[in-house]
Amino acid sequence: MLYPLKLNAAFKDYLWGGTRLRDEFNKQTDIDPVAESWELSCHHDGQSIISNGEFSGKTLAQYIETVGKQVIGTKAPKDKDFPILIKFIDAKQSLSVQVHPDDKYALLHEGESGKTEMWYVMDATPDATLIYGFTHEISHQEFERRIKDNTLLEVCNQVPIKKGDVFFIEAGTLHAIGAGALIAEIQQSSNSTYRVYDYGRVGKDGKLRELHIEKALAVTKLEPPTRKPEPIAKLTAFADYDLTILAQCELFNVSHFDLHGNCSLNAKKDSFHSILVLDGQIALTYGSDSFTITKGESVFIPADMGEYILNGTGEFILTTL
Repeated sequence: MLYPLKLNAAFKDYLWGGTRLRDEFNKQTDIDPVAESWELSCHHDGQSIISNGEFSGKTLAQYIETVGKQVIGTKAPKDKDFPILIKFIDAKQSLSVQVHPDDKYALLHEGESGKTEMWYVMDATPDATLIYGFTHEISHQEFERRIKDNTLLEVCNQVPIKKGDVFFIEAGTLHAIGAGALIAEIQQSSNSTYRVYDYGRVGKDGKLRELHIEKALAVTKLEPPTRKPEPIAKLTAFADYDLTILAQCELFNVSHFDLHGNCSLNAKKDSFHSILVLDGQIALTYGSDSFTITKGESVFIPADMGEYILNGTGEFILTTL
């Protein structure tokens, strides 16, 4: 029988992280800082662990291997592994300025998918910003020169942010999350990142962190982004919830729900559902069973599980293929 899988996250202690995921989202980990929690992941660099039911203690990847890829959904690429990775990100300091490759380049050079992603800003300090592409089109020669002489920030498009903002980061878009941002990220299942500016920081080994100039020059779009940093649509004609469509593309569909009552959803054959709770407490009922999910928790709903009901007061993000 298919059932909703509660997931425990994998954690990352990157040097720019903070403590909010532990302090505010009840993440149980001894690492410090807690930069990222990988809430839905089959990636070999950090995998989700199932915490309930028959498959408790198994990774999500082991579950899929056991029951079959049909639980991902018919929309999933047949020749690829699990296609999505979902994270919480706590940026106490600014992340490096970076870029991700597209599928073609990443498969050739990294042996994995490329990385298109979207960010939902859960919270931000009053002065928080993001880097989102360039202010104007530049040449490859200028890009390389500015990386090497540390003037790259002069041509980066820096955008003030607030709770509820949405950024769609296509592969090839120069970007960086700024200090004070708390982000939910939905992305392709990839960890390929090319760093081009890092504020002169050193890693745990005491050395400057590596830059990936040659690869970044090969994949970066040297122009302003074409998409506005905002949700696609906001729909409020529902009695018990407000629905905002955050992103729709060939890789994933993402919606934000502000729930204050009942919401009935249906996991059909075409796609799994991922529920990521941003705030509040929500009861999830399927058949005659139910359990509660709270702020910071993640649930994987297998494709073709059918109807389930969410009841309570809170915010969550729904991701499907």
